Amino acid sequence: MAEKKPGIVRRFFRFIGNVLTAIRYLFSLLFVGFFILIVVGMFAEDMQPIPDKGALYLAPSGVLVDQKAYTDPLDQILSGSSRRDSETLVRDIIEALDSARNDSRITHLLLDTDYMAGGGISKLEEISAALLRFKKSGKPIIAVGDNFNQQQYFLASHADEILLNPLGAVNINGFATYRSYFKDALDKLKININVFRVGDYKSAVEPFLGNSMPPQVKQESRELIDSLWQFYSSQVEQLRGLPDGAIDDYANNLHLKLQAANGDSSALAKQQDLVDQIVTRSQMFAYLNEVLPGTDGEFDSINMKAYLNHSRLSTRTSAAAKAHKIALVVAKGSIVDGEQPEGSIGGDTMAGIFSRLRDDNNVKAVVLRIDTGGGSAFASDVIRDAISATQKKGIPVVVSMGSYAASGGYWIAADADRVLALSTTLTGSIGVFGVIPTVEDSLAALGIYSDGVGTTDIAGMMQLNRPMTQQSKMIFQAGVDNVYTRFISLVADARNSTPAAVHEIAQGRVWTGEKALDLGLVDQLGDLNDAIVVAAELANLADYEVDYRRKPLTVFEQLMMEMNTNISASLSGLGIRSILPESLRQQAVEVLKPMQVLDTLNDPRGVYLYCGQCPI
Repeated sequence: MAEKKPGIVRRFFRFIGNVLTAIRYLFSLLFVGFFILIVVGMFAEDMQPIPDKGALYLAPSGVLVDQKAYTDPLDQILSGSSRRDSETLVRDIIEALDSARNDSRITHLLLDTDYMAGGGISKLEEISAALLRFKKSGKPIIAVGDNFNQQQYFLASHADEILLNPLGAVNINGFATYRSYFKDALDKLKININVFRVGDYKSAVEPFLGNSMPPQVKQESRELIDSLWQFYSSQVEQLRGLPDGAIDDYANNLHLKLQAANGDSSALAKQQDLVDQIVTRSQMFAYLNEVLPGTDGEFDSINMKAYLNHSRLSTRTSAAAKAHKIALVVAKGSIVDGEQPEGSIGGDTMAGIFSRLRDDNNVKAVVLRIDTGGGSAFASDVIRDAISATQKKGIPVVVSMGSYAASGGYWIAADADRVLALSTTLTGSIGVFGVIPTVEDSLAALGIYSDGVGTTDIAGMMQLNRPMTQQSKMIFQAGVDNVYTRFISLVADARNSTPAAVHEIAQGRVWTGEKALDLGLVDQLGDLNDAIVVAAELANLADYEVDYRRKPLTVFEQLMMEMNTNISASLSGLGIRSILPESLRQQAVEVLKPMQVLDTLNDPRGVYLYCGQCPI
């Protein structure tokens, strides 16, 4: 008997089932392929062998930082398709240079700055010290670039030879500090800004109070940028063998010099002895093939990431046997209350890191790297208290100041057993402020009014649709005054001074590390490596391992952090570009900067320790 044909309903659902199965298999294949793509992206560069004789290819990418910010991988995919990382750790560059100078396989350093987006002058100073140590090994440094901006050229000036593209330029413009002022705009919008502060130089609130930079702030800013410019120009002149004042003359008379050179910026750079050769891309590669060791007519090299993986692999076994550890903790970004991702300094997050350090018997000392212009007063004190508790357990804490360790950054640094700064570090800014905007006049202009009753005269003092009463203003100012008194007393106790003496150098004033040393705000000048040596001395350690400590991440978060850049790189390799063009993304970041700063104002009492002259 013939088999009965399935009914139409059964055939329909069977068809649906087959479709779903096919879709499931398709997604499985896509997932496996995507995972393989990511793994290849993660390890392709890392597996590059070290040549028997070759160059270390150092190409810093993105912004030079002390700590990379955590970025959600989906955001990374949608917002950037560059093959280059958006951030480069300064300590990775220094580690690679220090390792390569004693490595017989590395014969040259090839420095490519085209991918470097920027970095603070103090970070350039730290890398400069490592480059100078590399030069002492006698190994040549060759710098190449399509163009050199001011920061890129500072690194390139350390090279024995600088190669520039014929259509390139050396753009040295000097330092400047300009800010936008909003007083007239706020008046037109009928927004009332209530400011509470201590310190004539606490300039973070000045943009709300006037339309121009106050004289005392302008004087302080002039002294700061003049000091930094003197460091920059004198270093470049010394490295390039230029006469004193040559860089200043180049910047101030660039319009005349460029006109005399018929607008040829690369020819002008060579004429001014800023570069050594003008070469096209093909000429550059031909020259490198000629002067660098290689095989089959091409020079051999290894990039920094791959080289560090080899270097660290060779030292990992011996390091694992070392019982004593110096913990390295990085505090980078705005100081904010609560738990925060890396790239910001969460009060609770940082306190938790120090709590875990205190419970680790292998940790004998801590180096705290600070790179912040401040933030929440409450969060700053939570961190200071955690540091103090660590010291009470007999664990010395040494502070290494990066680009900035000002205001709240100095609050958490002051109590350390030893404080080191770079000569170009910006620190101090010992002052306090609070800002409360009210919009009652703006609403009144729209016909909106606030009315009601309260049990006390101050019951509604935190309503932004009502004017602040005199009582409310007195309360907020008293709180700011109290925090300032605590601040200068804390500094006086930590620095063996008096509140009156600290007040003379406080009031919100910002100092370079070199000046801070003269004023007794820091103990010595030095970089991160110097701070680690000091920590070892304080803990009486002859043999130790430096252990980088960070906020604990879940296994998923760790995987995502590793995959971030490689997902974008892999997608870019497939020709898949970002949804938003690069130019628009950069403009959007600039537009949203003020909102990012406002987002960090979460102090429970509304009291802040920000450095107005330090980028946060």
